[in-house]
Amino acid sequence: MSSDNELRDDVLAELAWDPSVTAAHIGVTARDGVVMLSGHVQRFAEKQAAEAAVRRVKGVKAVAEEIVVKLPDGIHRGDDDIAQAARARLDWNSTLPRDAIDITVQNGWITLSGEVGWGFEHDAAAQDVRRLWGVVGVTNNIKVKARVNTFNLTSDIIRALHRSWLDPKGVKVTADGGRVTLTGYVDSWNDRALAGSTAWAAPGATDVENHLIIS
Repeated sequence: MSSDNELRDDVLAELAWDPSVTAAHIGVTARDGVVMLSGHVQRFAEKQAAEAAVRRVKGVKAVAEEIVVKLPDGIHRGDDDIAQAARARLDWNSTLPRDAIDITVQNGWITLSGEVGWGFEHDAAAQDVRRLWGVVGVTNNIKVKARVNTFNLTSDIIRALHRSWLDPKGVKVTADGGRVTLTGYVDSWNDRALAGSTAWAAPGATDVENHLIIS
């Protein structure tokens, strides 16, 4: 088990290693496997990349992220400009249903709403707008349409997990209608993400709460 100082050094090294992250203004502390990030970056996508980089480091069990997005000097994007850019980005994404997603922007923070048919569409919309200049945060309130038959949802997801590379012996799946909850433990952040994406892909899943813990 790495000490707190060793874990902090490993996280700093991984942030410096990732070319999509400018680590100069990011502060890192570590305690008992929990890594806390502070400071600022220039793009919301960079903030997301920093958190993803931290999760790749062995020994990280949780991430507390308080990074602020600060645009470079001389660059300003008004809410109207951001909304128009976000609308265009979603309209150009051929995997998303046309006119199904509404966009509002307040002080650079995008809120997405509306209804789509699948979980991957829910995630793709948020991923698209995160990369835009001027965006400081994204709230994804898009709903996934409920499907009529969710009776076999739990067993369908469990079978899918057994087909994957993930060893699901520590994963418990419960479903209430289309709302799926994952609890238990997995070996890595990749396994946690795989379990979540597998649950989202299930026909009938309208929401996935991923409470899996890294063992």
